[in-house]
Amino acid sequence: MAQFIPFSPNVEVTGQSILSFVNAIPGSPIAQQFMSDVLAENNLNNIQVDNWYSQALWLNAFKEISTRYGNATLFSIGKAIPKNIPLPPEIKTLEAALNSIDAVYRTSHRNGEIGFYKLLSFNATEKKATMKCKNPYPSAFDRGLIITIARTFSPTSASLVRVELDESKPNRINGDDSCTYTITW
Repeated sequence: MAQFIPFSPNVEVTGQSILSFVNAIPGSPIAQQFMSDVLAENNLNNIQVDNWYSQALWLNAFKEISTRYGNATLFSIGKAIPKNIPLPPEIKTLEAALNSIDAVYRTSHRNGEIGFYKLLSFNATEKKATMKCKNPYPSAFDRGLIITIARTFSPTSASLVRVELDESKPNRINGDDSCTYTITW
């Protein structure tokens, strides 16, 4: 599988997740209207926070955004997700935050194979972590989501937080069903 293709046809996502897509560019009514229009063009109308919607339709909206505006916009949407769907308040460290992404993901997806976010390694001494994301979302989106979480929870001594796709491993851009990211701080 590659990005934009659901693992299972019956997977659903919460309205809260979809609305975070609309609110990805805060303070920009034109951008928010555009995002709402893209959702409507993909049969996602009148989204309610607590309702469930087809992941396939939402992925179609992502694909349209990708085609029209590219990876920078997908990255921006990913960066906005943690602001619209925050992690639990008891999360205080970078390692805990990266580990909690999967739990939050699981609460907003249901009905079939949804994939995962898995922290493969974390080394505080080397200031390096590795995360695998096996899901149908665009790679740039996942990178944006991870970088916001890493920047939010990085130690105060961190000078520069980076999240990079490990291109030596299979990735969704090349048709695989997962991407691996290296996080440094």
